[in-house]
Amino acid sequence: MKPLRNGNAVSVVSADAAVQWIPSGATVAFCGAGGGLLEPTLVIDALVRRFQHKQEPRSLTYWHSTGLGDRGERGMSPLALPGLVQRIIGGHWGQSPRLAEMAERNEIEAYNFPQGVMSQLLRAAAAGHPGILSHVGLGTFVDPRQKGGKLNERTREELIQLIEINGLEWLFYPAVRPNVAIIRGTTADTEGYISMEDEIAYLDALAMAQATHNNGGIVIAQVQRLVKARTLHPKSVKIPGYLVDAVVIHHEQPQLYTGSVNRYMSGDYVMETSEVNPLPLNERKVIARRALLEASPGDVGNVGVGISDGIGVVAREEGVSEEMTLTVETGPIGGVSAQGIFFGASVNMQAMLDMPAQFDFYDGGGLDICFLSFAEADQQGNVNVHKFNGKIMGTGGFIDISQNTKKVIFSGTLTAGGLKTMILNGEVRIAQEGRFQKLVQQVSEITFNGMDALRRGQEVMYITERGVFRLTHNGLELAEIAPGLDVERDIISHMGFRPHISADLKEMDCRLFLPQTMEIRNEWLKAKRSEEE
Repeated sequence: MKPLRNGNAVSVVSADAAVQWIPSGATVAFCGAGGGLLEPTLVIDALVRRFQHKQEPRSLTYWHSTGLGDRGERGMSPLALPGLVQRIIGGHWGQSPRLAEMAERNEIEAYNFPQGVMSQLLRAAAAGHPGILSHVGLGTFVDPRQKGGKLNERTREELIQLIEINGLEWLFYPAVRPNVAIIRGTTADTEGYISMEDEIAYLDALAMAQATHNNGGIVIAQVQRLVKARTLHPKSVKIPGYLVDAVVIHHEQPQLYTGSVNRYMSGDYVMETSEVNPLPLNERKVIARRALLEASPGDVGNVGVGISDGIGVVAREEGVSEEMTLTVETGPIGGVSAQGIFFGASVNMQAMLDMPAQFDFYDGGGLDICFLSFAEADQQGNVNVHKFNGKIMGTGGFIDISQNTKKVIFSGTLTAGGLKTMILNGEVRIAQEGRFQKLVQQVSEITFNGMDALRRGQEVMYITERGVFRLTHNGLELAEIAPGLDVERDIISHMGFRPHISADLKEMDCRLFLPQTMEIRNEWLKAKRSEEE
């Protein structure tokens, strides 16, 4: 039974009371992202307690476009309980590995849809549409000619369809209509209107609430404080009150898992960045530096999680962070993205969009450049990031971004698993080789299709600490090698295939391996002056 509103007044209840309205068999949509960003933790924990005490609700379907958690026990990992969950449709899985482990053991049905598609599907559900047609995912594992987004053998229902219209192929993703949405904000008034002044991103909270309400479901909102009706500034309201059925107050609600509110991340203050603590000179910085060399003044780009998340920091070191605009798929525009589990937050952002709108821009080809990490890549330029070595990570926004950006930069070390390097005297030295090759003969599953990218006219590069590869119609071609290294001994012998070697093989820029800045700013200023002249 839905919670009752007394006229315009919203039900203000405890978390334990709120989860009593979640029926068995329901589809429950969770808002939130890694590191505690917009995560309704109090309500999630209450749902766990209810199931542990009463063994209900049962057989839920979880829907989450982003990954919630700390890559360990927080976020949605506590919801990994046999009997509680039956199916998951997730955009990213790696933040809550206990759920991924259930899928790996074939205990639940598991799907992985692109993050942007998932956020846009909520708008389709809100508008009463049957779903969306999208080019995103063609040629990848979400294409029904491959895996159809299914992550294990237990998952058999085909949700995604291949459709041809006017000679062009499209993927049809069906709208999922949540029975329950669990969202978060900062302040609610007694009519349920919600603002997000302390939050770092809006994500798809509005679309999720609209989709759930318009399809007869229940919207539960966790907030930090309750205020008198109609006292919130109308421009600060992100969720209209009529969408919200119940409000749960969490007076100690943290902004992130770190606890206190970071006003530089919420956009209230601008951090002084004239003095920058440089990243240590290691393989990650070398790769970030080389990737930054592919950018140009005025570029609008996306920076991904993993080894690529240092690019914004390097841009700030080089004094060019304000000469380009880096965006994050969760919604922030500009600034420097946070690293690790807090990816999705940004310091000194210039603007913030709802996540579905951010992906509209991405999917339409608005990005000039993107910086993404790769888990493994093969000789045809295919990349796998969503499932490897038997572990499910999920795509996040990777497919939306990589398929639609003019220049795609993949970053990663040549090997992984115990790799130790040293940057000494302008050279990279391998102190201990990694146990796993990352450039393999054939990826196990395709998250990015290299040959399709060439047909779309994209420029694609793969940057490692000891070599730079470009995607050609003949496959991967080694274009640059780090100073002091031998092609056969240090690169090809640690790959699963023999790449083409460029007839114009060059050394990587020596500045990449030196402690001082690369003076990229001077080069960009010269380029701008030349254009003006």
